[in-house]
Amino acid sequence: MPKENFSEKLTALLKTHPEFLDDASELILAAVRDHAWRLDHDLIKLLLTDEAIKPTFFDEINGHWVFNHNTFINYITDRNFLANSYTRFRNKIGLNIGAKFLRERGEVLLVWPYKDCVLEGGQTREEEKRKEIFFNEILAQDEINRLFDPKVLTNWKRHTIEGEQGGISESVNWQGGGDFIYCELMPYNQIYMDKIQSAQSSEELVALWKDIAENSFLNWYVNEQMPEAAVKDFIAIGDVEKQKHLLAELLDKNQLYVNLSEIEDADFAISKEDKALNKAFYGE
Repeated sequence: MPKENFSEKLTALLKTHPEFLDDASELILAAVRDHAWRLDHDLIKLLLTDEAIKPTFFDEINGHWVFNHNTFINYITDRNFLANSYTRFRNKIGLNIGAKFLRERGEVLLVWPYKDCVLEGGQTREEEKRKEIFFNEILAQDEINRLFDPKVLTNWKRHTIEGEQGGISESVNWQGGGDFIYCELMPYNQIYMDKIQSAQSSEELVALWKDIAENSFLNWYVNEQMPEAAVKDFIAIGDVEKQKHLLAELLDKNQLYVNLSEIEDADFAISKEDKALNKAFYGE
């Protein structure tokens, strides 16, 4: 069977599973991938129902069909599986529990990987100064590579007992009793996330899209070109907030901040002082 016909047949089969569809009845590849990683019985049963599809993703061993999930995942994550690299623009992004999004439930579960981090989002005293916007998406296991690697630290400041401890001291509720060093993660793709958040129009976002395509780290499944048809479809959405969410999906979330392994990369223009302080902090 030609690959195009096979892909269409597989897509149609996967679309019969309601958990794999968004509100526009488009296929959510991240959901399919997640079920495959978990060796989900419903997905396996579904693939076994088609005699043309079964031998491609299953190996027959002593009369039993064994699911080759690596072959399946590699196939569906191929950028040619779906004809348009920008099909994901139609997929819904957001926090969910049991495949139901936040607006559909009265509760939400947020799993945060770091026990010693502060997650900001509309804090009471800070609400007048800043509004945090989170662009949430599922990163499958095969998409996570350097997300948890050590990051380059910058904007180092030392605060002493004799200092005024307002500013950052107040925001972290520092009670004194010693000196401390304050520093921040050095941003990279996070800079573009901030620009997306502050954009006010579709025109700004299209211009930012061009900047992102030329100067940022893109997700592996994204075509760095800007086809005219894709731009027209993007503008036709007409909702700036939705466009912001979709544009944020172009960015590689493994590269939100500069990884320590790239501290000598001239493209990041890391100062000698920051290099020295990072080496002192992390060790040689």
